[in-house]
Amino acid sequence: MFPPGVRAGARAIVAAVPTVVIDARDAFAAELRGWGRYARDLVAALPERDGITYRVMKRGGCGPELLFEQAQLPLRLAGMRADVVHAPNCFLPLVRPCPGVVTIHDLAFEVFPDDFSRRTGWKYRTFTRRAARSAQRVICDSRFTADDLVRRYGVDEERVRVIALAPSLAIGDAPPPASDGPYLLAVGDLRPKKNLLRLVQAFRALRGEGIEQRLVLAGVDSGEGERVRATAGGEPVELTGYVSEARLDALMRGADALVYPSLYEGFGLVLVEAMARGVPVVTARATCLPETAGDAAEYFDPLDVTEMASAIRRVLDDPRRRDELVRLGHGRADALSWARTAARTVGVYEELL
Repeated sequence: MFPPGVRAGARAIVAAVPTVVIDARDAFAAELRGWGRYARDLVAALPERDGITYRVMKRGGCGPELLFEQAQLPLRLAGMRADVVHAPNCFLPLVRPCPGVVTIHDLAFEVFPDDFSRRTGWKYRTFTRRAARSAQRVICDSRFTADDLVRRYGVDEERVRVIALAPSLAIGDAPPPASDGPYLLAVGDLRPKKNLLRLVQAFRALRGEGIEQRLVLAGVDSGEGERVRATAGGEPVELTGYVSEARLDALMRGADALVYPSLYEGFGLVLVEAMARGVPVVTARATCLPETAGDAAEYFDPLDVTEMASAIRRVLDDPRRRDELVRLGHGRADALSWARTAARTVGVYEELL
C-alpha cells in the first residue's frame, strides 16, 4: 500500500491533512436565492488539492437556525477537527475551535431595514457585524461591499478579500416565452431596494411614446405587488413570482433588454447572467453595479425616472448600441468564472492553514 519506509508514518501523514468545513446549507434549499447559488457553485468548483480535505455541511440541526449556527456547529467543528470553517452567508460561529472565513455579499439589511422581516433583519444586523469583526478573513463580492464593510463595521481592511462572482445560471435551450410579443425584463424580489416602482413609471412613459414591449418582473412579491400594479395604470406589466432557474434562463434569453434599477447591490449577478446570453443591459449607476458591469451596460440615475426611460429608449432604438453592448457583455461575462472564484477562495483558506 505504501512504499518501503513510509508505512510507519502513514497515519500521521493522513491525520495532518487539514480539513476545511463549508457551511453550505443554503445550497440545498428548495428555492435557491443568490446566496444559495453562490454556495452551490463555489462547492462544485473547488479545485482538488492534495493537501486539503473539504467537508460540506448540507443541513443543520434541530431547532432554530441561530441555535445551530452559534451552539451546535462549533461542537460539530470540534468533532470534525476542522482547521478552517467557511460561512458563505454572514453567519459564522462567534465562538469556534478553528479560524473562520465569512462571506458577506452586501449590507442591504443596514441600508434598507424595511426590506426584511423584523426577525431576519435583527439576525443579520446583530450577527453580521460580530462575524465580520471576529473572522480571520472576510470575503466580499465587490470592492464596493468591502469598503462599505470597513466603513460601517470598522473591520480591519487587511483581513478583507474581494473575490468576484461569475455567471452560474445554466444556459438552456427551452424556447423563450414569445406568445405575448417582445418584452423588457427586470429580475429581483418586489421590495423597495429593487426600485421597481420607478421602473414601472419609466415603462409607462415609454409606452406613451409608442414602444411595443411589455415589462416582465421576475421575482417574489415581498409586499410591492399591489403598488406595482397600481403604478402600471393598465400597461402590460407581468409579475411572475418566483421562477425556476430554467424559466429564468428562458426569460433572459428572450428579453429585448435586461433593466436593473436597483438602489443597492453587493454584486448584481443578474447583470453578467444577461451578458452571458447576449442580452443588452441597462442598469443603475449606483453602488457596485458600475464595478460589476464595467463598460458593458447603459447607465442611468436610479432616482430619475426620465433618465431611466431615456437609457432604455437608447438601447431599444439604436441597433449599433445594442450590438456594442452585446459584444462588450460577452467579453465581461467571459472574464469571470467559477473556477477562478473557487481558486481564489481556496487561496484564502490556505492563508489560514
